[in-house]
Parts: sequence; C-alpha cells; structure tokens
Amino acid sequence: MSQFIAVIGGDARYLELIRQLKTLPDTTLMLVGFDKLEQGFTGSNQMDFEELEPSKLDAIILPITGTDMSGNIETVFSDKQIQIEKSWFKKLKSNTLVFTGITNEYLTSATTAANIDLVPLLDRDDVAIYNSIPTAEGAIMMAFEETDYTIHSSRVVVVGFGRVGNTVANKFSALGAKVSVCARSIRDLARITEMGLHAIPLEKLSDHTHDCDLLINTIPAPIVTKDVIQNLPPNGIIIDLASKPGGTDFDFAEKRGIKAILARSLPGIVAPRTAGKILADVITQILDETRESE
Repeated sequence: MSQFIAVIGGDARYLELIRQLKTLPDTTLMLVGFDKLEQGFTGSNQMDFEELEPSKLDAIILPITGTDMSGNIETVFSDKQIQIEKSWFKKLKSNTLVFTGITNEYLTSATTAANIDLVPLLDRDDVAIYNSIPTAEGAIMMAFEETDYTIHSSRVVVVGFGRVGNTVANKFSALGAKVSVCARSIRDLARITEMGLHAIPLEKLSDHTHDCDLLINTIPAPIVTKDVIQNLPPNGIIIDLASKPGGTDFDFAEKRGIKAILARSLPGIVAPRTAGKILADVITQILDETRESE
C-alpha cells in the first residue's frame, strides 16, 4: 500500500532526510518550502502549501522548530511564508502522523483538537542519544577554536548527566581531559564515579569552578549562576549546550569578561547529514510500526 508524506519546511538536516525517505518503497514524497534549492530532488514533488491535499497524507514532517504560536513555519530554502491554521489539521485522516522536532501550545492544541498523533522527535530517547554524538563533537570543535591549549590535561566541568551530558563527559575524557561532572541524583553521582570521573553534587558546583578551564552546561535551567561564574578563572570559557535561552547568566559572564557561548542546534550545524539520517531512521521505523499495526 502506497503512502504519501509531506515535508513542510526544514533546514540542512532535511536534505539528507529527504534523500533517505526517497528510497522508501511505495512512497510519494511532497516537498513544501524547498523552492530555492539549487539541486533538484528527482522523484519528489515540489509544490506550494496550498496545493497539498491533507485528506491524502499519511505523514507530515514539520521543521525541527515546529511552528510558532501563530502556526508559521520556518523555511530556510524558501522565501514564501507558510502558515498552518488549526483548522487545516482537522482535514487530515485520523491515522495521519505529524512529526516535529519540538512542539508548543499552538501545535499541541491543534493536533489534539484534530485527534491527530503528534510525534515530537527531540523528546524521544533514541533521537536525543543519537544527537548527543554530533553535539559532543560540536562542543569539542568549539573548545579547539576558543582555547589556546590542548584538551588533553585541561580541566573540564560538565554540568548535567543526562543524555547529552553523559556523551560530552565521555568524549572529553577520551581526549585526556580531567573531567568533572555535576549532577543532582545520588544514582548519577555514583555512575560518574564508576566511569572514573570526578562527581560534583549540583548544589556544590560553585565550589568547584575556581580551577575550571572549560565549563559545559547541558541543563536548560538557570544553573550557571553568578556564584558559579564568579569563581571561574579569568581565562575560563563557558559553552552552553542547553536549549534556548540556556542555563547561564550571560549578562554576568560578560561583565566578568568570561567568554560564554550559547551553542544551539549543534547537530544541524556540525553534522547535518548525520543528523538528517538520524531523523530519517527514526521516522521510518515509526512509520513501519504504524503500518504493521493497521
């Protein structure tokens, strides 16, 4: 049975995503928001949003950023404005899947009202763990660019031991850095110690930044506060990997002369092809499971 998939907007990651989805058997791919691409996608139908027939779609893939609070779509490869009104979702089939990177109140309420399944991909453990690899490599790249010393033997503090923090700590340790990891739970602190790294309870972070060369935050909450930044050495650098607005007091860091960088969407910047393949693999798996259950 053939399936119809619409890709509406997206960044460089979506070029690889489209290439991967084109190889699926019995699949018709429709692209909206890619009219400025220099390279064509043979076998794919490029069209305007108004040309889509929602009642025929089996899946919709929105950008990583989803929509804004008015339903507008971010289009990197088009100058045309795309807005999806809430009523449009009600024209979809009941078993249509809507994929997005992240969601918000507008998108969640629109799909809920239409009784349509919404899949926020970045909330999934598999996507987050896969994405943590290019994120960690991007952090390493930034560390190379922003420092005048080797990563080997440098003193690195990673704040947070979630899916990203775990990989970041592991990769920097593999390069010979002296890695400390700050976490809240006793379980995480035990695992950090088991990995041969220095464990720091979250509430004591400010006591351990005086000899830190590189502080890497992964927690999307105000964790890297004035007290933490105050104790950093003058040459200390902060790389904040948390989602916008990050977890760092950037204003105070600037006042102190500490370089603090909010590094957003590193997978799409440093490895868009890999990031696109990750998304394609997960989407394909979900579509296959859905079709098998029908």
